[in-house]
Amino acid sequence: MKKIILLAVLGFAVISCSKKNNQTKMESPKDWKHTTNIYEVNVRQYTKEGTFNAFAKELPRLKKMGVGTLWFMPITPIAQKEKKGTMGSQYAASDYTSINPEFGTMEDFKNLVNEAHKMGFHVIIDWVANHTGWDHVWTKTHPEYYLHDADGSFHRASGMDDIIELDYSKPEMRQAMIDAMKFWVKNTDIDGFRCDLASWVEVDFWKQARPEVEKIKPLFFIGEFDELDNPEYGKVFDASYSWTWMHKTEDYYKKNLPLQDLRDLLVKYSALGDNSMRALFTSNHDENTWNGTEYEKYGVIAKPLAVFSATWNGIPLTYSGQELPNMKRLEFFEKDPIEWNGTYQLADFYKTLFNLKSTNSALRGGDPNVKTYFVKTSADDKILAYIRKNGKDEVLVVLNMSKEPVDFTLDDAEVSGNFKELFTKENRDFSTNKSFKMPVSGYAVYVKN
Repeated sequence: MKKIILLAVLGFAVISCSKKNNQTKMESPKDWKHTTNIYEVNVRQYTKEGTFNAFAKELPRLKKMGVGTLWFMPITPIAQKEKKGTMGSQYAASDYTSINPEFGTMEDFKNLVNEAHKMGFHVIIDWVANHTGWDHVWTKTHPEYYLHDADGSFHRASGMDDIIELDYSKPEMRQAMIDAMKFWVKNTDIDGFRCDLASWVEVDFWKQARPEVEKIKPLFFIGEFDELDNPEYGKVFDASYSWTWMHKTEDYYKKNLPLQDLRDLLVKYSALGDNSMRALFTSNHDENTWNGTEYEKYGVIAKPLAVFSATWNGIPLTYSGQELPNMKRLEFFEKDPIEWNGTYQLADFYKTLFNLKSTNSALRGGDPNVKTYFVKTSADDKILAYIRKNGKDEVLVVLNMSKEPVDFTLDDAEVSGNFKELFTKENRDFSTNKSFKMPVSGYAVYVKN
């Protein structure tokens, strides 16, 4: 693997790998993971019906928007004992190999996956391996699969009263978990898993499970962990969460941190290399419910950060309703549908970004052939600019990360030649014109001609 190249001033080369993405069902994830995006589906809140069949009607719209991979939040039945609210948490399963009747039937889900595949989507499901609900079938058939307190009772997960933790020292339990994962691949033909609280489960389980499950077919694995904190997990998963980035960007906006702090963090992420990727996002189910919408968290830099998520080295992740945009926190344990109004204000915004991500080789995630450089400007305390290069393909991204309009110039030899701005279609020769007047919330993405 090539070494990361630290450039003078701000720059560095980032590393990222693979083949052309035809968006077909038969491709291995090693072919399509570098160019896809992930769209998280909250079935409960997506429609008034809250069913697979109701959601299926949205597939043509999401395909038109450029969505590549659909991630369904847990689809297994919800435990009733100790459940929270009136409907309970989708992350407190009562059975690993059945469908939540709230959403429909197993046949409904199979049909949904089949239709999604026909349209060119990839489909992954949430997998909750760390814990179950209190009345999961295993609590009756195999209570030895669980951790127990000194008094013999099931061990509650830290800070979460509705779930109990499994005991990964038990080989039989591990095998049962692997068999359950195989069930969904064999019976519904899913393309992978989003693994909830992946770092709460011993890494050697994932090392054991992935090759076993992939005897059926190659799969895509994204884990809910930050590789900066858990580098050993990055050797098993295709992608991980950028939790540190998410928290740092919120602190940057709310606490007026120096922009250089964000650049320094990106250097740390890049030093992890490209054997795995980082998922980049401004919202997801947890953040939206418990910490606020992206507009509550990031204010005027929400859209620049969305552009960043789709253009930096990694894999962009969006949440149900961000294309609306959804401006409310969705309830977690109750029915609280997204307030769709037939107008999708940001659909074209995301479509433009996703299409560029899927077609321009300079935006491939996890490809060592791609190099990314910070671009120096005359306002480096307010502007985050970078250019990504892969052969003849180059994409320049300029983001106003401040709370005010900024006039500035680019001052970097890495940027030269003719480019076209992605959204406005403006042509610009950066050999002669490097001046900018960028409004609040401003962003620009230039593609080399």
